[in-house]
Amino acid sequence: MAFPKMDEIRDWDDARIAEEILAVKKQLFELRFRQATRQPVKPHEFRHARHRLAQLLTLEHERRRQAHGS
Repeated sequence: MAFPKMDEIRDWDDARIAEEILAVKKQLFELRFRQATRQPVKPHEFRHARHRLAQLLTLEHERRRQAHGS
């Protein structure tokens, strides 16, 4: 799985970004749950999910700052 490009994500609207944030948070929860119940988990999936979440949250924060004029 390749990391998504920020240019691709910037084209999304705010609703889609919010949906993706929730989806990635759910994915991280499920990964932690699988790890806690000793089910097989690929460690790189944690890194990919956290990276994607950071990208989405950064973009959401940037848009909020632009909307408030700061």
